[in-house]
Amino acid sequence: MPEVRVRFPPSPTGYLHIGGARTAIYNWLFAKKHGGKLVLRIEDTDAERSTKESIAGIIDGLEWLGVTWDEGPYFQSEHATEHVAAAQKLLAEGNAYKCFCSKEELDAKREAAAAAKGDYKYDGTCRGLSPEEVSAREARGVPSVIRFKVPREAGKVGFDDQVYGLVERGYDDIEDFVIVRSNGMPLYLLCNVVDDIRDRITHVIRGQDGLSNTPRQILLYKALGAPLPTFAHMPLTLDLNKAKISKRSHGEIVSVQFYREQGFIPWALVNFLVLLGWSTSDDREIFSREELIEAFSLDGITRSNSIFNYRKDDPKFFTDPKAININAHYLRSMPIEEIGALVKPIFEKEGLWNEDYDGEKRAWYLRTLDLLRERFHTLRDFASLGRAFFADDFAVDETALQKNLLKHPELKEWLPRLADRFASLPELSHDEAERIAREFAEEVGVKPGIPINGARAVITGQVKGPSMFEVFGLIGKERVVARLKETPKYFA
Repeated sequence: MPEVRVRFPPSPTGYLHIGGARTAIYNWLFAKKHGGKLVLRIEDTDAERSTKESIAGIIDGLEWLGVTWDEGPYFQSEHATEHVAAAQKLLAEGNAYKCFCSKEELDAKREAAAAAKGDYKYDGTCRGLSPEEVSAREARGVPSVIRFKVPREAGKVGFDDQVYGLVERGYDDIEDFVIVRSNGMPLYLLCNVVDDIRDRITHVIRGQDGLSNTPRQILLYKALGAPLPTFAHMPLTLDLNKAKISKRSHGEIVSVQFYREQGFIPWALVNFLVLLGWSTSDDREIFSREELIEAFSLDGITRSNSIFNYRKDDPKFFTDPKAININAHYLRSMPIEEIGALVKPIFEKEGLWNEDYDGEKRAWYLRTLDLLRERFHTLRDFASLGRAFFADDFAVDETALQKNLLKHPELKEWLPRLADRFASLPELSHDEAERIAREFAEEVGVKPGIPINGARAVITGQVKGPSMFEVFGLIGKERVVARLKETPKYFA
């Protein structure tokens, strides 16, 4: 078997979105599985829409996900002469011809076909022009495009797609399609084939929306005398309304950068995206890098479109619940040192980072993250829901305020008194904090949960969380006492 060579060819017209990321991941996994190569090719021939910022964003997104490439990035625009040369070769060998039909003429034919309730297909008006007629029109400066000459004998184009099986299309169903515009610029259809031939691509793994182009591209491969790659088309990713996920329609919610900013673990997002259209026979959902490479195969790609359940109205589950749950799994199971490294840049951005967290407070930092992560879903939760552990400027959740504090007016007096008990201790350990809190509750005649949950509200700002006796010890006696002493301000 020849070396497997696949490619990821994004257009740099915006950020890396989850559909493009999934395509890159599938190609990367396939290359890794077969010891092959992944080529990164930036298809930047749309000069008006392509930007350096988009190129940088795509590369940054892939690197963050851990999707590595073996060659590139190559830029399609740097090979324009090859694309033109291919078109000239097709012309010279009689596999293409110049078409001088004007836009107005073509529009009139389309309107006539629509009026007759028929489908328009280019009728080959210029297909039979003699060399002399072509030269005469060129001499008059009549603009022209170059069209590929589709065979007109009975026959069809067929290929065995690795996902959809046998796909066939009759010659009579394919019009003579344009491969070079009137301004001399080759179209994507031709450029893509020429680039794949040059890069020796053996497998084209792409979205199902590219399936309709494949018969025409196969005609180009054959006319250029190149071997055909193996094709595999992935199902589309749709939203809850069954509309295709796209940058233009759905905005930042479908960008890889959005998930990075929301505190996703890179591998967790890779794990989730793989499952949008692929599965194993045992429906397994959690994979390490090595396990996923071993398990991945084109046979596991489904034909059914996948649904991406994004939601903008829920601050906790702001996106697909499966994505959140997979991220939470990794957040709670990864080595805490790795979590510490991932949280650091978020803390730096939020002004929560203390250089001692890499020094003498390292053990405390990791122990605190370890305690908090059992209830968290994203890395950002450490900076929001867990902010009170790392800073004194934190907000108190409204539910915690109403349910655990203001509902019991006595806490305005009780919690400062509890603070005095804690202040008398040489050290606020787990066991001592529990003993004093329970004795205090018995003394004032209430269940321990009332002062303990009230303390949680003013100390952590949250309605739920880890055991408060562990929290007392981690936050430290001085801060616990100070925050409990401030309880009256919440009743003002």
